[in-house]
Amino acid sequence: MSKPATSAFQAMDAMYRNQRYFYDATRKFYLMGRDQLLSRMNIASGMTVAEIGCGTGRNLEILARRYRDAQFFGLDASAAMLRTAHSKIEKAGLDNVNFRPALADEFTYRETFGLDEALDIIFFSYSITMIPTWRESIERSIDNLKPGGKMYIVDFYDQRDLPAWFKALLKAWLRKFHVQFWSDLMPFLYELDKSGAGRLEISTVARRYAFIADFTKAA
Repeated sequence: MSKPATSAFQAMDAMYRNQRYFYDATRKFYLMGRDQLLSRMNIASGMTVAEIGCGTGRNLEILARRYRDAQFFGLDASAAMLRTAHSKIEKAGLDNVNFRPALADEFTYRETFGLDEALDIIFFSYSITMIPTWRESIERSIDNLKPGGKMYIVDFYDQRDLPAWFKALLKAWLRKFHVQFWSDLMPFLYELDKSGAGRLEISTVARRYAFIADFTKAA
C-alpha cells in the first residue's frame, strides 16, 4: 500500500474512532435527503448495490431490510467505522451486506467485492464533500457500473436560497469535520452528461441545502 493511501486510512480512523459511537444519532439532524435518495432507488431481485463511504452502515441496513434478495456492499477508509457497520448488520441478522476497507478512487467490483460483473447501482451519501479525490472517485464509480447502471450522490449544496448567516454558520461547522462543497463538482457532473457518458438529473433539497444527483450510465 502506498504512503498516500496509508495516510488516508489513518486519517479517517483518527477522525471516526470516537465519533462512530454517536455518529448516527447526531447526523440525522442535518444530513437531509438521505432517506429521499434511498426511497427513489429502484432495486430489483439479484441486483448489486454499493455505497462509497458507507460509514456506520446506516443506509445499507435500511436497504438490506427492504430488498432481501439484492446484494449490498459498502466500502470505507475507516476500519473503525466498518467495525461499527459490521456490528450493526450482525445485530440486525442481515446476510446480504458485505463491507470492505478501500479508497473511493481505487476500488474495483472484482478485486474489492469479488464480483464477476459490474455493479447495478453505486451511491455516495454525504461522502463526496469529504473526498479530496472526488473526480477520480466518480470516474472510478462509473467505470464499475454496468451499462445503464445508476450512480447517485446526495450531499451538501451551495445553500444559495438560504439566509447568509445560516450558510456561514453551516460552512464553519462543517469545516471542523473536513467537509467542503467542491465548487467545480456540478460543472463536472454536467460535463459527464454533455459528453455522452450518461444522463444526469439534479434535484435540490430544502432550498439548495443539499442536492441529489441521479446519473444513468450510457448503455
